[in-house]
Amino acid sequence: MAKTGFNSLHRELATAIVAFQDAVARRAGMTAAERKCAGALAELGSATPKQLAESTGLSTGAITGIVDRLERAGFASREPNPDDRRSIIVRARDSTRLARLTAPAFDSLTAAMGELDARYAPRERALILQHLRDTIAVLREQTAKLGARES
Repeated sequence: MAKTGFNSLHRELATAIVAFQDAVARRAGMTAAERKCAGALAELGSATPKQLAESTGLSTGAITGIVDRLERAGFASREPNPDDRRSIIVRARDSTRLARLTAPAFDSLTAAMGELDARYAPRERALILQHLRDTIAVLREQTAKLGARES
């Protein structure tokens, strides 16, 4: 496949992932960024805004507004940070409701991806998985470079 074919497919993959995440978020009555933060918070249990920003790749400024909206929706709460009086801890709330809203879409995706995975021989899957790992590494590297330019 020509280099441009790879680039085009990577763009299509990125677009499809963003569209899926956005659709899941809309079903839960959130933006994609809010769902991303709510999901990260549900996994972490609690986090400082800085930790939440680091785990999602969003800015701390964006986190402030998102936490406000998640708090109003009942998915998060703020409390003073016992280790730093200038900071707060954001705690996950109602993770069961969040899972109820989002799990069906992810369960369906997991099943469909399992069917796709079964089409390939073990050696083919190994190569595909390595390409995906390498793609993720390149994306993280390029994201870090972009973040470094903002400083």
